[in-house]
Amino acid sequence: MKAQRAADAKKFEDIPNVGPRIARDFRTLGFSRPMDLKGKDPFMFYKKLCTKTKTRHDPCLLDVFMSVTDFMNGGIVRDWWYYTPKRKKLHPTI
Repeated sequence: MKAQRAADAKKFEDIPNVGPRIARDFRTLGFSRPMDLKGKDPFMFYKKLCTKTKTRHDPCLLDVFMSVTDFMNGGIVRDWWYYTPKRKKLHPTI
């Protein structure tokens, strides 16, 4: 069962929209627990992951990162695709 509040997320997979692959991405970025994501910039996650893996990741990954940071900062649970229009507006070249 996914967390309904940020404080309830004990592991990355507890966060809505996060499965094993995204959890691994967070670990690759150097994070060890969900609360480490609070107050962070999702765009920087995306850029850093692309740099570390030497891969241009699907832009939808940024949508997921946006959903995660919003949730961890106290936002309500939303599907990752809710953030697609915002991402396209903020980062049209991705």
